[in-house]
Amino acid sequence: MRNKILVTGTNGQLGFDICNELKKRNIEYISTDIKDMDITNKNSVESFIKTHSPDAIIHCAAYTQVDKAEEDIENCYKVNVDGTKNLASVCKNLDIPMMYFSTDYVFDGKGVEAFKVFDKASPQSVYGKTKYQGEEVIRELLKKFFIIRTSWVFGVNGHNFVETMIKLSQNHNEIKVVNDQIGSPTYTFDLAKLSVDMILTEKYGIFHATNEGFCSWADFAKEIFKIKKINTKVIPVSTEEYGLSKAKRPKNSRLDKSTLTINGFELLPAWEDALKRYIKEKEERNKNN
Repeated sequence: MRNKILVTGTNGQLGFDICNELKKRNIEYISTDIKDMDITNKNSVESFIKTHSPDAIIHCAAYTQVDKAEEDIENCYKVNVDGTKNLASVCKNLDIPMMYFSTDYVFDGKGVEAFKVFDKASPQSVYGKTKYQGEEVIRELLKKFFIIRTSWVFGVNGHNFVETMIKLSQNHNEIKVVNDQIGSPTYTFDLAKLSVDMILTEKYGIFHATNEGFCSWADFAKEIFKIKKINTKVIPVSTEEYGLSKAKRPKNSRLDKSTLTINGFELLPAWEDALKRYIKEKEERNKNN
């Protein structure tokens, strides 16, 4: 029985929602961020985890600034690879399971087919490479692991595409948004629920988990403005026309989620439904603050 779960990166969107989900289910959890435990420091990790003796670790902490990572290679590697290795080593010694969140960026983003879990990884950016190396470290060290690849996340506790679009719409009548990158927006509230369901099982392996359905960033922006009743016009442009990005973005971020179904996990709701619930939740929070 997993009675006490340690969660890293709890100031982020996903870590925050996972802690809330554990709290809802009356499962004891240890919430950690860099001020509590520096994952890049092996001694810090070992002493903190041994002090708290968790039954499992859900590892949400990551270096996720995709463009900055192209220049800040060393720090990105330290967090995403070394940090993951430090945690996995302790999990191995204590014989406890670990959950690691990875990304659509581990693939090359070519074609139109949804990537399956065992398709060849070919990351095209520093961020993607370090996240895949994190996966390799876990597979090498542990038997009891969950690797969850996800994409396009948004949650109430942090900055995300939805908030960026709403903010931009306040000063712009029209916004250029990329329309040739296709993926699945994912609400961390829904992903957190699945993650907690999963960590309580022994159905170890690699999974893809996103909200259902695919869209482009331009479609996503249009849906945000439709729900919020914002009149800003979305101008669809190609990745090349848009420019600006230092890191190469995958054009195809479709992920095949059949391993969820095979293992008896429920698929997440449609992304449009998730977006409506997110916007409602944000509006209620803003009212109460």
